[in-house]
Formats: sequence, C-alpha cells, structure tokens
Amino acid sequence: MLADKMEHYKKEKKMLRNTPASYKKEYPWLKEVDSLALANVQMHLESAFHKFFREPSAGFPRFKSKKSSRKSYTTNVVNGNIFLEGNYLKLPKMTAVRMKLHRPISEKWKLKSVTVSREPSGKYFASLLFCCENQAAKKRPAEKFIGIDFAMQGMCVFSTGERAEYPMFYRNTEKKIAREQRKLSRCQKGSQNYKK
Repeated sequence: MLADKMEHYKKEKKMLRNTPASYKKEYPWLKEVDSLALANVQMHLESAFHKFFREPSAGFPRFKSKKSSRKSYTTNVVNGNIFLEGNYLKLPKMTAVRMKLHRPISEKWKLKSVTVSREPSGKYFASLLFCCENQAAKKRPAEKFIGIDFAMQGMCVFSTGERAEYPMFYRNTEKKIAREQRKLSRCQKGSQNYKK
C-alpha cells in the first residue's frame, strides 16, 4: 500500500485512496489475516500521510525497518469477535490462546481493542484496551490538611514530624546493572542477543 501511494504521489502529487480489500485478489494470503488489523494499518498509513501534508517537517511516511521495527498488530472488537473466557483469549481467525492476566478485569468494562506484540526474546504479549463509564472519581471534601517541606536531608518532612527518605532502588540494583552492561558490551550492536 505504501509503495503504491509513494509512486502515485511522485507522479500526481496527490494521495492515492487504496484499501486492503483491493489487494486481496493480487495477494490471496491477505484473506487469512484479520480484516480489522489490515484496516488499522490503513488508518495508520492515512494518518501518517495527513500529518505529512499538514506538517512537512514530520517527514514522508517510510517503510518499517527490518531491524528495529516493533512486530505488532492491533485489531478491534466488532460483534463480539474478540472475547475473554477464563484464562483464554479468542482473537479473530485464530484459536483461543492461553494467557496470563496481570490484573483483574471488571464485568462492567467493555473490551475495545487488542494489540498483540512480539518481543525480541520470542515472547508474545497482548495489550487489552477497555472502556468503562464513570471513570472520574467523586471529589470528597478535605478532612485533614498536612504541610510538606522538601528537606536537604532525606526527601521531605511532613508537618506531623514524619520524614520520608529517598528510595534506594538505584543503589540496591547497581551491581546487577553493572553485570548486565558488561554482558551487553560483549554483544554486537543490532544482534538478536543485543535486543534481548
């Protein structure tokens, strides 16, 4: 799609209006892919061209790099084509995939879209986008007031006399960071182990 748009833009200096459906006869394997994922790709491409025409400094849309591209796709929920059932996620044109939930999902939430991405280590992750009503919490009147003073020793001092110290995350993990940096320095830049 991008190659055709680029060629058309060089000749006509206008944007070509092509859709993924127009390529399915030429490339039959596109029928095996979820059509909403293809529609999302087209939408991202259209927005890249619109941004280029509004702000030429944004740059002309380019192909994804083989080395540094994020291997992912996004699909939307239409007529219940994506759903969660126990520890399984059902995606369009795929069998149910076993998953590990990282947070509980409320029954009130409505699933909107799923982004599946593959990490360089070979693991797959699915990011689920939900929408829910009444997200804004009701404001309560303040019952107690507290003063906070940022101190030189430690992080801050409260008006109650309590002190908060700086967290020692960096100092506690300094040895681990040094070891990982030594390991990374031995890898060739851009290699699979470097990405891991």
